[in-house]
Amino acid sequence: QVQLLESGGGLVQAGGSLRLSCAASGSFFSINAMGWYRQAPGKQRELVAGITSGGSTDYGDSVKGRFTISRDNAKNTVYLQMNSLKPEDTAVYYCHAAVTTGRGINIFLWGQGTQVTVSS
Repeated sequence: QVQLLESGGGLVQAGGSLRLSCAASGSFFSINAMGWYRQAPGKQRELVAGITSGGSTDYGDSVKGRFTISRDNAKNTVYLQMNSLKPEDTAVYYCHAAVTTGRGINIFLWGQGTQVTVSS
C-alpha cells in the first residue's frame, strides 16, 4: 500500500553536488520519520541522515557539514542535498521511512536504492 520512490542519483565529480528525493505514496495515516542510509560494496549499511515529523535531524559523522536533509510534509517527500561530495560517498543510497498505517500499525519501509558514484 505504501511505496518509496527515489530519484536524483547519478555520477558526479568530487567536489560536486547531488540532490536526492524520496516520495512516499499510497495509503497511510502518517509518516513519523524519514531518512537516508547508504551501503558501499563490502560495507555495512549506515545512517546518512534522518528527520522526524517535528523537524529534528540526525546525521552520520562522515557527512556532517556537507549533507542536509529536509522534508516537505505536504508532498510526503524527503530530500538529501549532498555537497562537497567525495569518492568515499560512493554507495547505494536507500530511502527509509517510519509509517503509521491506516490500521494504526507502525511499519518501516525501504526504497529500492539509488546509486551515487563520485569520481576523482
